[in-house]
Amino acid sequence: MCGIVGYVGPDEALPILIEGLRRLEYRGYDSAGVAVVDGGLSVVKRAGKLAELEGALAEQGGVAGRVGMGHTRWATHGGPTDRNAHPHLDCTGRVAIIHNGIIENFQALKTRLIKDGHAFGSDTDTEVVAHLVEEELPLHDSLAGAVRATVRQLTGAYALVVASADDPGGIVGVKLSSPLIVGLGDGENMLASDIPAVLQRTRTFVPVAESQVVEVRADGVTITDLDGNAAAFQPLEVEWDLAAAEKSGYDDFMLKEIYEQPSAIADALRGRLDPDGRLVLDEVRMPEGKIEDVDKVYVVACGTAFHAGLVAKYAIEHWTRLPVEIDISSEFRYRDPVLDSNTLTLGISQSGETIDTLEAVRHARHQQSHVIAISNTVGSSITREADGVLYTHAGPEICVAATKTFATQMVSLHLLALYLAQVKGTMFPHEIASYVDLLRALPEQVERALELDEQITELAVRYRDARDFLFIGRHTGYPAALEGALKLKEISYIHAEGYPAGELKHGPIALVEDGVPVVAVATECHVYPKMLSNIQEVKARGAEVIAVATEGDREIEGLADHVLFVPRTHELMSPVVVTVPLQLLAYRIAKLRGCNVDQPRNLAKSVTVE
Repeated sequence: MCGIVGYVGPDEALPILIEGLRRLEYRGYDSAGVAVVDGGLSVVKRAGKLAELEGALAEQGGVAGRVGMGHTRWATHGGPTDRNAHPHLDCTGRVAIIHNGIIENFQALKTRLIKDGHAFGSDTDTEVVAHLVEEELPLHDSLAGAVRATVRQLTGAYALVVASADDPGGIVGVKLSSPLIVGLGDGENMLASDIPAVLQRTRTFVPVAESQVVEVRADGVTITDLDGNAAAFQPLEVEWDLAAAEKSGYDDFMLKEIYEQPSAIADALRGRLDPDGRLVLDEVRMPEGKIEDVDKVYVVACGTAFHAGLVAKYAIEHWTRLPVEIDISSEFRYRDPVLDSNTLTLGISQSGETIDTLEAVRHARHQQSHVIAISNTVGSSITREADGVLYTHAGPEICVAATKTFATQMVSLHLLALYLAQVKGTMFPHEIASYVDLLRALPEQVERALELDEQITELAVRYRDARDFLFIGRHTGYPAALEGALKLKEISYIHAEGYPAGELKHGPIALVEDGVPVVAVATECHVYPKMLSNIQEVKARGAEVIAVATEGDREIEGLADHVLFVPRTHELMSPVVVTVPLQLLAYRIAKLRGCNVDQPRNLAKSVTVE
């Protein structure tokens, strides 16, 4: 995943581009670069974080111009070096390209271009696009026309932005699978990968649809399909402002976003009931008659979203009695799942641009399944390709590691499960109302769980140098354990694994020896006695147990070495509260180890290439 930002307007482009890149650095931080149209094209790019680019620009006194584009890279083809940083130029130095995604047929194109006399200066797949545009420009009356002709030669999933010194009044963007939006301003317009990059100038945006080409000039925006036919578009308004994407006094975005979870959950729940107390999910846009016919549910997701989907599986099956299958998105279509018009597929993606989940959703629709997207991003690809959508309303999440979006995904999926039960009549209205009341109690319960931070900081000091962690849980404690392990490994680089506690004796218990920390999710539930037995198993083999347990539980204190007490919560909803101390534990350990919690190594916020 890479970050793209472009500007055309009356002001100097460079400060706007740098500020936009700063807000996109979570999307890639191997290298960064800018291209500004200034009679010709001035390109400056550097390996490393954005500060390296800013230093290089300061040394040469910046670059002047009112049209430009910038890029922050997460390396795919070619290492993170100066020469592989974007933008990339053609042979003449008058065409510049920035790119997010992958050009699958680049090698064949590169071989042909070299044979025809083109010289390459990088190891990337991106550079072939610059040389193709170079060839097409003399054959067309506009840069947009040359770009459309170029795109017809490409195979892959990508977003491109192109600038040319021969068309100094604008830039051209293309979307095929990777995200791209237009920011609409007053006498100025922008292109970007994500909304935070344009919020410095506007809150009005247009999501570029699949296979569209957008021409951006100061006085307007034109969007066409790949054949040049004009496409209508509907501007949208961002509900949150730039301040929501700032750290607000916290040391890191991750800590800020952990502490934002009570308000994010409240926002996810807001406006979901009609005056009669019935759940209303207008954006789902699926006729109730179709819901009544659903006889099976599939859930497709990746990473943290997959863990939210596991929680949803328990809730949907319990409340609706519908069978639920859950798949890692990247595996879904390759196992040839059996879907039809009576199946419902839920695609979960915070960004709405996760390529594996997008492809899974497309496969489900091709098989006639109804699709509902659960996403945090208005107008994202998955929301446009689904039959309906449930927005999580978490606000911007800048940290690569998901926290508040995980909480709001779980809460939104609980709402959807209850809505399915309401439509299918598997629960009485008063039962649904009682569960909605339990959901409404979650913000206050999460607030109380955050009060464990000081105790968790002390635990982090003790376990900061651990080599391995095991996380165990049963029922909904299992996905909570998976998420706790994922958070620890991705931001602290400690090896951590999550397991269903009952699986310990089938292999993982061989890893337990004196001093190995085992985090046990042991909150009140119908399998609690079995969980206590599993804790005893690891204690007998020398483990140091950190238990997350329900307030008032005295029995657990005699078994665990350390106990983190959280408020009593219904077992189907408990992961929303339980994961808070697990997030804090990962955060505090990572900080003590000197890790960059907002931008963990090798990771990007969303995965937009397969």
